[in-house]
Amino acid sequence: MMITAVRRVGRGALERLSRVLRGDAGMSTAEYAIGTIAAAAFAAVLYTVVTGDAIVGALDALVQRALSVNF
Repeated sequence: MMITAVRRVGRGALERLSRVLRGDAGMSTAEYAIGTIAAAAFAAVLYTVVTGDAIVGALDALVQRALSVNF
């Protein structure tokens, strides 16, 4: 009885796994390339914004305020 239940669960898991592996839900190479380029462009824009004078000044002021707190 127990062995039959284990076999049934194992068979179901194998069927689900094979359905997942057969599916065409992944990205193709071209989609990976476009995604990588988009991520690099976003990183460049984010780097430019974060290293701008306004952001650096705001972060510096925040750190200075945090370090000068009296207990």
